[in-house]
Amino acid sequence: MERTPVTPATLPPTAVVVGGGIGGLTAAVALRRQGMRVTVLERAPSLEPVGAAISLAPNSLRALDVIGLGDEIRALAAWQGDGGLRTPSGRWLARASAAATAERFGGPLVLLHRATLIDALTARLPEGTVRTSAEATLIDPGDDDHPARVRTAEGELAADLVVGADGIHSAVRRALFPDHPGPVYSGFTTWRVVIPVPGVTFASHETWGRGRIWGTHPLKDGRVYAYAAALAPAGRPADDERAELLRRYGDWHEPIPAVLAAARPEDVLRHDVHHLAEPLPAYHRGRTALVGDAAHAMPPTLGQGGNQAVEDAIVLAHHHADLAAYSAARLPRTTRIARQAVRVARINMTANRAVMAVRDTVVAVLSKAGPALFLKSFDGIADWHPPTESHTRPEPGADDAVCSEQPTAGQD
Repeated sequence: MERTPVTPATLPPTAVVVGGGIGGLTAAVALRRQGMRVTVLERAPSLEPVGAAISLAPNSLRALDVIGLGDEIRALAAWQGDGGLRTPSGRWLARASAAATAERFGGPLVLLHRATLIDALTARLPEGTVRTSAEATLIDPGDDDHPARVRTAEGELAADLVVGADGIHSAVRRALFPDHPGPVYSGFTTWRVVIPVPGVTFASHETWGRGRIWGTHPLKDGRVYAYAAALAPAGRPADDERAELLRRYGDWHEPIPAVLAAARPEDVLRHDVHHLAEPLPAYHRGRTALVGDAAHAMPPTLGQGGNQAVEDAIVLAHHHADLAAYSAARLPRTTRIARQAVRVARINMTANRAVMAVRDTVVAVLSKAGPALFLKSFDGIADWHPPTESHTRPEPGADDAVCSEQPTAGQD
């Protein structure tokens, strides 16, 4: 699709990324590799991520290969043996093998702290690309005849492409699709901790109870990542979240009590889970595109929220000159995965004892039939490959990293 140039012909096209999370930073790196000058606007005072860890599956690791980061992240894989699903008493419902997963999907599952991935992505951007404490408002999505425009406290930016990577409560999404109902509460809340737990060894696992789940996984740096989720009303945090976890999970199998004993109240993060129940009509309008939770927020039950954001970023860079092709490539896939995540949440978070009994039996039978059958539910997700680039333009120099600002009335 031909575009009307908005900068002198001697300068590369410009992109403004609103949001400095994983999706936004991946998009920034990928767009630079396509020859664009990129500015990332992050409203927080730093890029320190809110959250604990992220699980990167083979699909997102292949996406990171496109920007030269895949092998660096694969080297952080800590899960080497068996793991699986358990009941609160400790009985194994299903065993999962790291080797079987890697063989079926062409690579490992890597669990790492979000800050580690943020740092790795930021290191691939020139100094000055990312602006923190930079609140941004989309004031014009642009079209074929004029650039998109973003307002900041320092004035307006004009760009060939604006990327909305501003999360589940995305202001960019609301500007593009004001009639969309937005996110809804998923019915459960989550807790997460990343802490050292000295002297404890365990197999990576997720445990399903009645309306509650727990997961414990090792990280490469020796710490433990644990998460929990439970059916609960929205917006009702406890005075002491560690005490709340002890109340809900303190009598479950080891190493859960050991993790809770090692955690301090300030180590525990709690967040209600929301998702976009109604898909967007598209992931773009004009010269503006959405990635990650801004486009398709989903429950974390498949561990694919961050993975799909990384995929989005790579596919967007591939189709940056034709955003309709980006929407066509991403909307069906992410809608299907988001709906699957909702279905899985209904099953593994159920409080119905009869449904629980059927669920546990089916999982056990599938596991005994072999790991290939048990892993089949991730076919079409973890086996994804990024689009093939016919060519990649050279990256601009570091001094071109910040997009041009076009002064307007009122800009200092």
